[in-house]
Amino acid sequence: MQRLAFYCATLAAAFGAPALAEIEREDFRIKAGADIELAIREVRNAGVEPKGPPVMLVHGARVPGVASFDLPVEGGSLAGDLAMEGYRVFILDARGYGGSSRPGQDGPQQGRPLTHSNEVVQDIHAAVEAIQDRTGRRQVALLGWATGGHWTGMYASLFPEKVSHLVVYNSLYGATSGHPTLGSDGENADPNDRSRFNIAKFGAYRLNTAASLIPSWDRSIPVEDKDSWHDPAVVEAYQQAALASDPASGDHEPPAFRAPSGAMEDSFYLASGRQLWDAASITARVLIIRSENDFWSRPDDVTALEGHLVNAAGVHSVTIPGATHYVHLDRPERGRSQFIAEVLGLLSEPAKTESR
Repeated sequence: MQRLAFYCATLAAAFGAPALAEIEREDFRIKAGADIELAIREVRNAGVEPKGPPVMLVHGARVPGVASFDLPVEGGSLAGDLAMEGYRVFILDARGYGGSSRPGQDGPQQGRPLTHSNEVVQDIHAAVEAIQDRTGRRQVALLGWATGGHWTGMYASLFPEKVSHLVVYNSLYGATSGHPTLGSDGENADPNDRSRFNIAKFGAYRLNTAASLIPSWDRSIPVEDKDSWHDPAVVEAYQQAALASDPASGDHEPPAFRAPSGAMEDSFYLASGRQLWDAASITARVLIIRSENDFWSRPDDVTALEGHLVNAAGVHSVTIPGATHYVHLDRPERGRSQFIAEVLGLLSEPAKTESR
């Protein structure tokens, strides 16, 4: 009941705050290795004193950070919603995505998949250190969507002392097989050896059109009128921002943005029952969010992750009824309001080790 009361108070405050909010955005770049630069956006409310830990949002396998979390339309910016509540929010583009370095993407699509989990963990580490320097805080809260949840979970398992709160959102964890589409039973498997990823199909990177972003979203909406579930303005902004994230998208007909295939290869093995990291070393407060109609994660991923979080400062999991994989971009009454309230509820809880 206390948690529900907090949600209601938080939502009431959020709906009353826009007129007073002074949301500022700053884009900057950092080094994550000799030849890797990362693009990061900070979103903050200049009208209030920052509260809680700084929060970093990490995108998934295809669409980069700003297009995922900071669309310039009402209901399209999770970063803006969190900043309005007083949090300093940072949005990361991992290597190979958005405004960050794109090693290997100037050549042909054929070849070994680019940008695997171990490399993204290096990027998260560089971003966390940059955020520590900018904010003076020793710990950072992480929120990862889909493959982003896998990446942030892996990072939190390797550097537990740097993570105060962790949101794993519609993410694979592994530890169980039998995924209907992503694993060895689906089209992502090599037809000559179904225990292996289909590299020939995916190549080093993929080209994605604006139209390709919508079918998986619409299929998971359990009503005929899709616009009653997601605002057409948000959908259009999502498509436009995804294309704008790649300066070479206009070189293709129709326009298409590049996304490295390493995330899909790692997800194939997670969906096939291979566990790529162990949650036992995580000490953060953890929130696991799963949408009821998610096509990416499975209930077994939530159960396995819950069971392995033996050293976490706290663990809470929630399934949002009827929600889609894209619930943070859906209409408020279709799960978005509950999603934001759950995240704010976690961030309001004290970290195991508070520090500045």
